[in-house]
This record gives sequence, structure tokens and C-alpha cells, in this order.
Amino acid sequence: MQTISATNLARNTRVILDQVANQGETVTIERNHTTIAQIVPPVRSMTAAQVLAGLSLPMLTLEQASAWLNDSKADFGDAVRNPWA
Repeated sequence: MQTISATNLARNTRVILDQVANQGETVTIERNHTTIAQIVPPVRSMTAAQVLAGLSLPMLTLEQASAWLNDSKADFGDAVRNPWA
């Protein structure tokens, strides 16, 4: 973690922000030897599509998916059950 003065931040804003963005470095800003702020990189996140694209699991065929769905519902009836009875 790098500590810089507020004056240095004002003079070198672009360079410092590039360090945060590109290197993932947190920068602490001080004024008169007192910490006044921190610039931190954003938390990296992925979309669901990006996560699924990285999976190397075998995918089910349409027939296999249909059979799995039917099997998963086999022990459930269509009747509504009264939870208080």
C-alpha cells in the first residue's frame, strides 16, 4: 500500500489512478501526516455468463434434462398440503 500526500495526488492524479486501476494497488492519502482518504481498486466481479463460460462440465442433452426434471419431481404430488394440519 502506497501513502502519498494530498498535494502529490493533486499533481499526479492520472498516474496514481492508473496504478490503482492497473496494478490493483491501494493508495492512502495524507494531509499534514493524517490519513484523510484511501483509493482502492473495485472488487472484481463476473457476470453469470462469464462464470458459466468458464465451466468445463458436460452439458445435458435435451432428453437427459427432461429425464432429470421428471425424476426430480417423482416423489412430489400435485396436491396442496396444509402445513398447520
